[in-house]
This record gives sequence, structure tokens and C-alpha cells, in this order.
Amino acid sequence: MFCAAFPKELGVDVRVVLDTLPNISVNDVAIKTSADSISYILGDGMVEIPYRMYFSDIDDTTHAALSATQKQILCCIYTRNCDGFVREKYLRKLLTMPIREWAFPFIVKLCDEYVVEIVEVIYNELKGRDNTDIQSFCLENKNYIRKSYSRMISYWNEYYRGDEPDLKRYVGRKLFRDCLGYNRSFER
Repeated sequence: MFCAAFPKELGVDVRVVLDTLPNISVNDVAIKTSADSISYILGDGMVEIPYRMYFSDIDDTTHAALSATQKQILCCIYTRNCDGFVREKYLRKLLTMPIREWAFPFIVKLCDEYVVEIVEVIYNELKGRDNTDIQSFCLENKNYIRKSYSRMISYWNEYYRGDEPDLKRYVGRKLFRDCLGYNRSFER
């Protein structure tokens, strides 16, 4: 599944990273990735990332032995982990690296998550950055971003409205509007 999540030119590096993933899954789940996936337009092609993956976390020694590109691929993969703490850990690592275009789908997918702490991490890292590149990616994927925005609002309404009753001040909305460039044109 992860081979389709990255551009073909990264195939060798993706294979190296996949070979480092443990054979153990979280809670001995029989499947390693969910059947559900999300497709994005990326450059001249499409990528498809799994909704969730169930591999156990790797040790720091294995991570350290990878090249810079392989580390970034690994971080992208683990942002799909079923454990929110693991997703956040690898997101933080990913955001300390130069953000490459092929990492955008993994970062953007986390923007509509129900774990507000993850949304806050993304917002805090992106708010001071020139996000023209990510905004262009979002425009290319307007239909999916529109759904993600609705999903973010739904999670705010269900879980966070009591803490922040004004949607305009909610971190998820600020992330979509200020960093991802979401505006009325996405709703047409």
C-alpha cells in the first residue's frame, strides 16, 4: 500500500523503509494497513495513502540508520499510525525537516483529525512559513480539502465547541484558512 503513497522515483527508498518496519503490529492486529485510503493529485500523478497503519513503532537505532530521504518517508508512513501519540511523534520529526512536496498528503491529511493536539502542532509549525506550495497542493485537491474542512468542523462541533465556542478562533479553522489557503473558492 505504501508504494502507491509516494512518487515512483522514490521507489528504492520506500522499499528500504518498508523493509525496516517491524513484523509486529499494534495489539497483534492481523492487517498491517487499513483497506481505506485517500487519493491525492501530486504533481503529474496520483498518490494513495492508507487511512491507518498498524505497525508497532520502531526503535531509534533503526531510524538513525536511514538516509535523510528515508527518514522523511518513514515519518510520513508513521503519521498514518493508529496511535495518536505515534502520529504526533513522527509529525513533529517530519516538520523539523525540509518539507518536500511528496510529504504534503501526509501533513494535510492530519489537518482534519479529531486529535486537536496534532492540529495545533501543524498550525504552530506552518503559521510562520510561506505556505504557497502547500496551498497550491490544496487547490489541486480542492474536492478532498473541502471534505477535510467539513470533517474538521464536525470534530470541532462534537468535541471542542465547549472549549472554543467561536469557530473562527478554533485552531483547526485557522490552520485551514491561514496555512492551507482554504476560502470560498473551495466551496464552488
